[in-house]
Amino acid sequence: MYDIRWIRENAEAFDRGLQRRGLEKLSSSLLALDDQRRAAISKAQAAQERRNALSKEIGKAMGQKDLVLAEQLKAEVAALKEQVPALEAEEKAAVEALSAQLAAIPNTPLDEVPDGADEHGNVLLHAHGTKPDETGKRLVGVNQPKEHYELGEALGQMDFETAAKLSGSRFVVLDRQIARLNRAIGQFMLDTHVEEHGYTEVNPPLMVRDDAMFGTAQLPKFRDDQFAITAGAAAVETLFSDVVQRRLAEAMDRVQAERPELKDSAVERIQAVVRDNLYGARDLLQDEIDKARGFWLIPTAEVPLTNLVRESILSEEELPRRFTALTPCFRAEAGSAGRDTRGMLRQHQFEKVELVSITAPEKSREEHERMLSCAENVLKKLDLHYRVMTLCTGDMGFASQKTYDIEVWLPGQKTYREISSCSVCGDFQARRMNARYRTKDGKGPFFVHTLNGSGTAVGRALIAVMENYQNADGSITVPDVLVPYMRGVTRIEKAA
Repeated sequence: MYDIRWIRENAEAFDRGLQRRGLEKLSSSLLALDDQRRAAISKAQAAQERRNALSKEIGKAMGQKDLVLAEQLKAEVAALKEQVPALEAEEKAAVEALSAQLAAIPNTPLDEVPDGADEHGNVLLHAHGTKPDETGKRLVGVNQPKEHYELGEALGQMDFETAAKLSGSRFVVLDRQIARLNRAIGQFMLDTHVEEHGYTEVNPPLMVRDDAMFGTAQLPKFRDDQFAITAGAAAVETLFSDVVQRRLAEAMDRVQAERPELKDSAVERIQAVVRDNLYGARDLLQDEIDKARGFWLIPTAEVPLTNLVRESILSEEELPRRFTALTPCFRAEAGSAGRDTRGMLRQHQFEKVELVSITAPEKSREEHERMLSCAENVLKKLDLHYRVMTLCTGDMGFASQKTYDIEVWLPGQKTYREISSCSVCGDFQARRMNARYRTKDGKGPFFVHTLNGSGTAVGRALIAVMENYQNADGSITVPDVLVPYMRGVTRIEKAA
């Protein structure tokens, strides 16, 4: 999300950033919308100021017993009063039009991000290890490495057919030792990030509201890629009560701000009247109730973890804040039609260990490098060959300023596949969430910087382990670091 004042002051830099993203210049059209917004606000303010001035003149005329003038002034006040709804509607429409445009614009890439139209413009940063078929340590006697789904189905512990009966395509049922291996990978990654990397473990909600999805920029642009759910009728009464309590709290905050001299007994009487009126206005609140019934299944734990600091002002001493979570994730988008249709590579439901950092602006780039090293560390412990790519401007995510992708080698596919993506977002998400901080000397509040990364995708790590640790007889060796999580099991073999 952009500050329109920054665009006005840095129009050329803004347009240049969009052009690097492959988009047209937008500063002129946005500033024209902002001019309309400012004009609408000015007209509304001028009308209100004129009404205030007329009220004083009416009082003066009445004091001088000039009833003719008083009536003329009252007529003008009445005319202005009739204009107010139209002026307010014009202002609201102008604000919403500008906000909608700003919300649809991706983040500006950092200067060092390579230019490019798609993944072919990505640049190799570094690589770790060598391909297992080149080392002789693994894949001994495996002339043609199998893909994970071939291994899993042959072992009788990976079932796509039954999953399709339950839920359709892009789902899988894992059982026995492969199910345990999947769980072991997630627990190992989570423990590593908490115990070695200093992240705080969080168990967040898996369902979130529109505001949370907007905050991390899944909405509005990627609405069609998400799974939306609706609370059943039995939940409506609770939701209605929640709406009433929220509106009541907002109303009483205004009362206490405008009338701080009121005694507690008077405040309680006002509160009772407002509450009764709200409960009696259910029809007027129906739209709000309907909205409260809607939830989104999280596409990544980035959404709830980053939104932990929404609408808050932190102290600089609290930064950085580092969160991690192991959660199921849900995505309606599962790749291009006909692409990766076999196996677990692109699923509607999958698990991922997420990393999120909240930092002061001057620390965010340093934090980005640290996050990358944390994600790499789990792959090093699993002794997997991977490479790190710096994504080009045409392949970065919507909210990202700069992104590193970690791509793990899959011998069954004979290619690299993304297993982690670590991004620094600057204040792009913070503005959407209104997440801020004050410096040690009390200055601010300023917007924080946010970062997110996979530490890593559990399902893809399972694929990598299965394909890299497969044996000639179809069994799978358990990586040493996972054996304690497997309760001593060192090899996965065909189910009896």
